[in-house]
Amino acid sequence: MTESTAARKPRRSAGSKAAGTTGTKAAGTTGTKAGTDAKRTTGTKRTTSTTRTAAKKGSETELVQLLTPEGERVGTAANSADAEYASYVADITPDELRGLYRDMVLTRRFDAEATALQRQGELGLWASLLGQEAAQIGSGRATREDDYVFPTYREHGVAWCRGVDPTNLLGMFRGVNNGGWDPNSNNFHLYTIVIGSQALHATGYAMGVAKDGADSGVIAYFGDGASSQGDVSEAFNFAAVYNAPVVFFCQNNQWAISESNEKQTRVPLYQRAQGFGFPGVRVDGNDVLASLAVTRWALDRARRGEGPALIEAYTYRMGAHTTSDDPSRYRHDDERAAWEAKDPILRLRRFLESANHADEGFFAELEAESEALGKRVREVVRAMPDPDRFAIFEHAYADGHALVDEERAQFAAYQASFADAEGV
Repeated sequence: MTESTAARKPRRSAGSKAAGTTGTKAAGTTGTKAGTDAKRTTGTKRTTSTTRTAAKKGSETELVQLLTPEGERVGTAANSADAEYASYVADITPDELRGLYRDMVLTRRFDAEATALQRQGELGLWASLLGQEAAQIGSGRATREDDYVFPTYREHGVAWCRGVDPTNLLGMFRGVNNGGWDPNSNNFHLYTIVIGSQALHATGYAMGVAKDGADSGVIAYFGDGASSQGDVSEAFNFAAVYNAPVVFFCQNNQWAISESNEKQTRVPLYQRAQGFGFPGVRVDGNDVLASLAVTRWALDRARRGEGPALIEAYTYRMGAHTTSDDPSRYRHDDERAAWEAKDPILRLRRFLESANHADEGFFAELEAESEALGKRVREVVRAMPDPDRFAIFEHAYADGHALVDEERAQFAAYQASFADAEGV
């Protein structure tokens, strides 16, 4: 059980900068447009005009987009369907835009290095986020320091935004720890391998936040595959009934391992929220500005006591589900090529260049920083101890078990066979 930190964490004003900028101005300032001092009443009916408008917008708007794949800023006109969301990033500065770009580039570089390290035998497994950088950086920068984040096992970009050292993410994948950071230090929970369970954890924590009277929000990440889990459905129902200040952020990357979206649901995922009585919005998950804006909107309404919201970030997993997966067995190369044209990093770079917000010096400096990060990650991982292969047998039963002893002996013989082969 996670200790509730909402009441003891120092509260920040709505306009304060987000945590975890790693040397760059945070691009995720809260941008709250309404006061956050409204009293949250657990279990009350949500009949405010804001909620009704949001619910209507969630059902009518197919995809919120503020930055096209060509790098053109859209949705800012007063009569635009996305103008309400665009207002949440209307005052974003060039420095903050460069910060978003830097976040995505460095996150991708870290992810690529981790994938390479797994291929070289330094990690047992790795879940790549390639292609999902905008959804994660945009939503991560929308959080405040006193918000609490419940990730899956792929939220490396969100971890970056929360100030978690990226090398701390790798110990679990090497098998030397069960999570390399204190969740309460960054309000970023440990990675969750069990599919969908973190949605329930987040909902329960958010109910505690409401009872504490805090004005912070909670956000739970999961994928399109997890949306088919009963845990997620139960979390939706509890959150709605108890008016919990939680945002459900679904990264729909089109594939639940090898199962396509069409085989999981007959309606767009964001529309599921309507059946539980709260708004759902589908956002272009390759658009970092839209991801930032919609998550700010959802967290703001949660902090005001208006209950949960579901965000479906419509994106694409460019790589394998994990490094044990071969995506060529279930999807075609032309599908990936179509999504590569919507690359989240390239689209923001096009906008920065067209708006004269960044020059070649900025990109060159970032490239050097990126390579330095990759080098540091390699050095840290290779300095980690080798995992204890027999630790898994030590705590299965408090007093030992004959079957576990037998399995340990079989595993020891299996390991010894490699030594015998090397000696031949």
